[in-house]
Amino acid sequence: MNANRSTRQSEGKGTMSAKLLWAGIAAVMTIALMIVALPVCHAATTADGWRLAVGPRAWQFPRDHGAHPDYRTEWWYFTGNLADAAGGRYGYQLTFFRQGLGRAAADPGNPWSLRDVYLAHFALADIRKGSFWFAEQLSRSGPELAGARTGGLDVWCLQWSARMAGRTITLAARKDGRELSLELTPRKPPALHGLNGLSRKGEGTGQSSYYYSFTDLETRGTIRTGQTGAAVPVSGTSWFDQEFGSNQLAGDQIGWDWFGVHLSDGRDLMLYFLRKRDGSREAASSGTLVETTGRTRHLALAEIGVEVLSHWKSEKSGGRYPSRWRIRIPSAGIDLTLATSIPAQELDTGGSTGVVYYEGAVGGQGLSAGRPVTVEGYVEMTGYAGSLGGLF
Repeated sequence: MNANRSTRQSEGKGTMSAKLLWAGIAAVMTIALMIVALPVCHAATTADGWRLAVGPRAWQFPRDHGAHPDYRTEWWYFTGNLADAAGGRYGYQLTFFRQGLGRAAADPGNPWSLRDVYLAHFALADIRKGSFWFAEQLSRSGPELAGARTGGLDVWCLQWSARMAGRTITLAARKDGRELSLELTPRKPPALHGLNGLSRKGEGTGQSSYYYSFTDLETRGTIRTGQTGAAVPVSGTSWFDQEFGSNQLAGDQIGWDWFGVHLSDGRDLMLYFLRKRDGSREAASSGTLVETTGRTRHLALAEIGVEVLSHWKSEKSGGRYPSRWRIRIPSAGIDLTLATSIPAQELDTGGSTGVVYYEGAVGGQGLSAGRPVTVEGYVEMTGYAGSLGGLF
């Protein structure tokens, strides 16, 4: 199939179907940015048959870039920091979610029979102009309206898509005069987080995901922000996360903070902190340091120091988010100061996941291995505006 597959369908029919779908399943659908905490068996499955992430995985790429339908939830997450020839700077996000509603469709031969739903978020930040825009989409799989192949990276939701051919990932999205058309090429191998890709989110059985990243993707293409007019050639660096599993968050976990940043010396750093109701951080929170060679090192919570230096309050949601941080990892000689590139980069996804969260470009400077570096990347923060509610 090609990038125009969804435009050959009736877009009006697809949109109406998505609206009807959401109205009918909102009470039971649990798609969001992390995996729902459901009752589990002591075996490696949930009570309703979904597989759990419970041990090291025998990874096979490029197959594992594709879908894992035995697990309830997974997502493909792209973020990037871009620049044009005139010095303009931009950030982007393109994310696809698959949520399983049942282990099998009631009528597998009928393309409208529901097993999975797909959601997608698309955001653009124009740093120089201080503007931020986002959109969201929701669809059942239907007859090629949305889906994800199992043999490699090929995921789409209506007219938005991410596909990999050889070593090149192609991203395409357009909405309301905004557009993204990028080619991403890995400069490092996939980085497995946690224990051989098993990323712990708590102490409960299966309270984990399988998680890896392409942390360093050379990026070229064009964007249209709505203020740029014509499509603008850009280049830069992107980050790709993929996670899948069936059971993560505990009842006392209220949100998380995630950082994915590139250091100018060639190192990349992923950190995540799960926040608890009592103000503490979940002990399973951790990070990964990716060296210039692609070699990874797991970082336990005790090795990571993060101090919040300032906040930003959203006028739309009332959420009060951290906006400037000092990050210290003494064992790696890292001491960084980061800040959001523009303040307002909040998404209110009431038409899909129903969660208000912050996904924004960040930049800064500091030391790495004792030497001066600059930093750019992305931060994600949830649980600061409203409640994650029944989704988790």
